[in-house]
Amino acid sequence: MTTDPARLPDIRPAQSRLARLLYGAAGWISLALGIIGVFVPGLPTTPFVLLAAACFSKASPRTHQWLINHRLLGPFIRNWEEHRSLTMRTKCLAIGTMVIMLSISAWHLSGRPWMQASILMLGAIGAFCVLRIPTRKLNADK
Repeated sequence: MTTDPARLPDIRPAQSRLARLLYGAAGWISLALGIIGVFVPGLPTTPFVLLAAACFSKASPRTHQWLINHRLLGPFIRNWEEHRSLTMRTKCLAIGTMVIMLSISAWHLSGRPWMQASILMLGAIGAFCVLRIPTRKLNADK
């Protein structure tokens, strides 16, 4: 499935070869962290995949196109690039998942109040970031 270029923002790669190399390295690192996040509780997947897409858009149009057309990762990226917003359902799912994973982590860290406080504070920051993203109506998905 290819994306309609008219619906996506105009993205141009960086002019400098060094900048393209740095963006490419950051993109691969972000993508690796996103994939690891699928298996490691508490490590987010979607933000790293979106960051990888943004980096690849500046590093390599071909790699960016591969990522947005990827069977599993592409829908998240296309949705973000087209709308720059999240549905309320997506926000609730993200925050609900964070609350569950943070609760489990805090419970496992009982007896270590500083670590519990750190985990909970980082979770609050993550929830704040999700809540700051603009919300769109569900019918605006199409």
